[in-house]
Amino acid sequence: MRIAVLDDYQNVSQQFADWSGLAAAHEITVFNEPLADPSEQLKGFAIVCAMRERTAFDRALIEQLPDLKLIVTTGLRNASIDAEACAERGIVLSGTRSHAQAAAELTFALILAQARCLPQEIASLRAGTWQRSLGRALHGQTLGIVGLGKLGAQVAGYGKAFGMDVVAWSENLTPERCAEVGVAYAQKGDLLAQSDVVTIHLQLSERTRGLFGAAEFAAMKPDACLVNTSRGPIVDQGALIDALKSGAIGGAALDVYDEEPLPADNPLLDVPNLILAPHLGYVTRQTYEIFYGETVEAIEAFLAGKPVRVIT
Repeated sequence: MRIAVLDDYQNVSQQFADWSGLAAAHEITVFNEPLADPSEQLKGFAIVCAMRERTAFDRALIEQLPDLKLIVTTGLRNASIDAEACAERGIVLSGTRSHAQAAAELTFALILAQARCLPQEIASLRAGTWQRSLGRALHGQTLGIVGLGKLGAQVAGYGKAFGMDVVAWSENLTPERCAEVGVAYAQKGDLLAQSDVVTIHLQLSERTRGLFGAAEFAAMKPDACLVNTSRGPIVDQGALIDALKSGAIGGAALDVYDEEPLPADNPLLDVPNLILAPHLGYVTRQTYEIFYGETVEAIEAFLAGKPVRVIT
């Protein structure tokens, strides 16, 4: 069978798992760049290994790949793959586990970088100047968490370890869940008004798309920071740009975008007091060991007639 490994940007997929058994009997092709035309480039492949949402598999694409029998996605949830279309075509959709702490750690790294003006100070030092900005300590500040699932709860723990007061809100969040995590429950408006840092940890859905717009930024403190490591469309990009340029909020840090990789002409690249990371939340050695190791395992299980971690 022909096996495609997609979007291996760092060209490391073959290093983090043992593909030798598969390579001995099957043809493996690794794609290091985003696909220009997936319907053409993936013709003839029976197995496709997807890295998160980097390449979308909607119904239209799936119907153009008649040889496709298995998709393995990293992670156990992938909104960019049409699972219903796969089921209708008899295509098995398998997933992998992930390293749950990686995204939470990256979130807090961005919070620290924004609070202490690290990108600006590093650039300033390299340019020959010394101590140009004035950061702020996190101890005693308020951390507002939007979405208190697994990742949100981990970030809450980091915030408490830094001595921050932590509050949380989401549409379905309950005071009981907040008590379990050891944070205070707040209504959305109160969270925005109180928080020095607001960090988003929600899944993208029609309900959360555009959740943060002009009204939300106007409700935040003028020196507050927004952090988004969840999904780009949760934040209205145009409204964020306006809020930063007008000084409605103090800063922001993003790891996710409406379009990825971020185009070179995206206006976010010219916005002040904005830290941009290239979707690094899950990009760690430990995560890739799980992702690629369990991708190989899923392919071998499928070929043996016993698929594992099947997503329906």
